[in-house]
Amino acid sequence: MKILLFGKGGQVGWELQRSLAALGSVTMVGTDSQPLCGDFRELDGIAATVRAIAPDVIVNAAAYTAVDKAESDADSCRQINAAAPGVLAAEARRCGALLVHYSTDYVFDGSGTDPWREDNDTGPLSVYGATKLQGEQLIQASGCPYLIFRTSWVYAARGGNFAKTMLRLASEREQLSVVDDQIGAPTGADLIADVTAHAIIATRRDPQLAGVYHLAASGHTSWHGYARFVLEVARQKGVALKIHADAITAVDSTAFPAPAPRPKNSRFDTHKLQTAFSLLMPQWQSGVERMLTEIIER
Repeated sequence: MKILLFGKGGQVGWELQRSLAALGSVTMVGTDSQPLCGDFRELDGIAATVRAIAPDVIVNAAAYTAVDKAESDADSCRQINAAAPGVLAAEARRCGALLVHYSTDYVFDGSGTDPWREDNDTGPLSVYGATKLQGEQLIQASGCPYLIFRTSWVYAARGGNFAKTMLRLASEREQLSVVDDQIGAPTGADLIADVTAHAIIATRRDPQLAGVYHLAASGHTSWHGYARFVLEVARQKGVALKIHADAITAVDSTAFPAPAPRPKNSRFDTHKLQTAFSLLMPQWQSGVERMLTEIIER
């Protein structure tokens, strides 16, 4: 199996390098790759890259993820999150490749408290969310076989993440406020990558499994609850902190105004994913604790 991976340097892309390696020959490209093109601002270049490799599977882990900047940089965001995936989908159809693409909870408006199902109506609140939805729609309209995984609250030990920020702030400050009216499930890039590899194998065997899936860890919490858990685990591991987890102040989203609205309800119903691929999604706490162990004890 020949696999072409775009976005090799991102959190999910980095983990995909590991998880996809056992499936076949993986060609990995990023924004600075030469002579192959992984720059999603160059649509002809990424099309030429697909044609040069002629892969069996295309995995797109590249995206414009600067949510607030996107509000004033809509054209670039749309190019990377919508137009480029549309080009990949057209090329996938031309060469008969399976296209794997990652989307987001931001395609929903964040209303209510029920976990979002794949067939719920979308309603993005931001430019970022709207462009990710446009990317989904272009892929679905292309006629290529695809797996679209909507993910949320993604973290990894590599690079920056919310947990690292909380640890840094808790070591510097004696007061800390964190939002408690946005709810979701912290989901590890390693989990996303492993599920992806499993789903590729299954979908190659049974093309009827192609479609849109919600991919997130089990359970849910607020950013405030997430921060408390991070500090509790860190203290248990002997990390010196100036603030105790119980002393973190819970505030609502209005305390941190931002250009792009955040969805308040990012809960995902993953029943379709678990049933289709015979999976059991782990509780979010297990992945976060493992990540904390890795960054604290290394």
